[in-house]
Amino acid sequence: MPSRSSARLAALTVAAVCSAASAVVLASPAHADSVRVHDIQGTTRISPFAGQKVTDVPGIVTATRTYGSSKGFWIQDAAPDDNPATSEGVFVFTSSTPKVAVGDSVTVTGTVSEYVPGGTSSGNQSVTEITKPAITTVSTGNAVPAPAVVDRHSVPGAYAPAGDTAAAGSVNGLPLDPSKYALDYYESLEGMNVQVADARVVTATDPYSELWVTVKPWEHRNRRGGTVYGSYDSQNTGRLQIQSLGSTAGFPKANVGDTLEGTTTGPLDFNQFGGYTLVASELGTLKSGGLQRETTRKQSDRELAVATYNVENLDPSDATFDKHASSIVHNLQSPDIVSLEEIQDDNGAKDDGTVGAGATVNKLIDAIVAAGGPKYDWRSIDPVNDQDGGEPGGNIRQVFLFNPERVSFVDRAGGDSTTAVGVTKVHGKAQLTASPGRIDPANAAWAHSRKPLAGEFAFRGKTVFVIANHLNSKGGDQALTSQYQPPVRSSEVQRHAQATAVNAFVKDILAVQKNADVIALGDMNDFEFSGTAEILEGDGALWSAIKSLPKSERYTYDYQGNQQVLDQILISPAIRRGCDFEYDSVHVNAEFNDQISDHDPQVLRFRP
Repeated sequence: MPSRSSARLAALTVAAVCSAASAVVLASPAHADSVRVHDIQGTTRISPFAGQKVTDVPGIVTATRTYGSSKGFWIQDAAPDDNPATSEGVFVFTSSTPKVAVGDSVTVTGTVSEYVPGGTSSGNQSVTEITKPAITTVSTGNAVPAPAVVDRHSVPGAYAPAGDTAAAGSVNGLPLDPSKYALDYYESLEGMNVQVADARVVTATDPYSELWVTVKPWEHRNRRGGTVYGSYDSQNTGRLQIQSLGSTAGFPKANVGDTLEGTTTGPLDFNQFGGYTLVASELGTLKSGGLQRETTRKQSDRELAVATYNVENLDPSDATFDKHASSIVHNLQSPDIVSLEEIQDDNGAKDDGTVGAGATVNKLIDAIVAAGGPKYDWRSIDPVNDQDGGEPGGNIRQVFLFNPERVSFVDRAGGDSTTAVGVTKVHGKAQLTASPGRIDPANAAWAHSRKPLAGEFAFRGKTVFVIANHLNSKGGDQALTSQYQPPVRSSEVQRHAQATAVNAFVKDILAVQKNADVIALGDMNDFEFSGTAEILEGDGALWSAIKSLPKSERYTYDYQGNQQVLDQILISPAIRRGCDFEYDSVHVNAEFNDQISDHDPQVLRFRP
């Protein structure tokens, strides 16, 4: 779930869009005179002048946006009112390069519009704008209004009010309370010149030249400098996205734990790919926090090391094979079994019916050998073309790598893309009817999504069942900054159905052999505290082993300033009961601007 740049947002056609949940009622008359910016912004998220023409609105130009199709400038009233709920800044959409300069005193005549980035179906909040403007320059070279300081003292501890049930859960029509709710506070500054100082980076610079900082240094901080997302009720209110109004060529390449020293100043915008965003006309100086990639310990002879690693749409044309191999060999210490997610077919996103992934996997295996690792063997099942979601044409799937010098794969014929694997009892022990095999592939839960891959392994005479998963993504969920509070997590419906199927299969194994060693692992696309995790765990059939770590260390992914769990390794009671296991979330990717995947790999070591 990567974010996007202001340039991508700017490519969207700006239009006057009313809120989906609160219809904008035009006041009478439909033309307003002697209106100030704070009148336009009003005390809710929707302007009381939405849809109306306003005349000679005064303001000082604080910044201009000259790129993309969202060109325009921000003005701020030099004579603010005394109401903290009303913003004194607003964006003026010109559609072409604005002919004003920072410090100009102008008056603007135009139509007030509520623009919803991503469209009303996204559930996003709207941005109040003046469109179709006629601009008069009164004077030049004026001082820009001093920025509002955003810091740990100004941002409230509560994140958002509950939405109005009469408006489908929207907060749009609720009076803003910037002293109580963080989202209300940020909304009260929409379009205004704001400033953060000495802000710690909590999401690394992405390919679109944007990063996230926190203005609350101790809010759910972990030892590596990030901000951990630990429950639906403990939002991190100090997070703020930073972009640049200038050239992206000089945008800092920051890692988590770095600091933007000094002041970062610019207008507070709202966009589709992160919500409230400080679009900086002045950027602080980057100071490195010295973050280093982690290395896990080597498993002992008697320990089985099992890992999961989302390699992010890996195909033979990628330039990351050597780096992935180095991570597996050196940072993960060559686990005995590696569940890979997002292995693409042999020609990547080219959609020509190719489904085999032998070239992709063998190129990685060869790179691992070249990096000093073992000669892994592998097992997988090719999907039906274009039926498993992901990048169109890529046919992503899960793949088992295993070190044949340490562990054996138990091959049983019969597994294919459409045949369901089952469980039988042989000599009092559980066996898979096919190995590798797919779990219930005809189940509607797996429509346009990856089907779990089950395999049977043998280690030092003991059988271990491993289920590789890549559950439905969070795409389509409403953003944390949505106008709907709490946001709707629509993707959970399919993911919960998938978790139910995986849990049922694990219970089939345990019904035959109560003490079976079963591991379900992979990119679960959901948190360790989520409903998805609860369903996977069921009535004790599995347990998410990342919960053996302190809460501050539970993360595998970094999104919009929140370090969170998406990748999990769940274990059966026989593994957990022995307490002879060790879990490690190995941080090699998610916190770094030069990441080769957006996920951190996970390793479990135990004695079967």
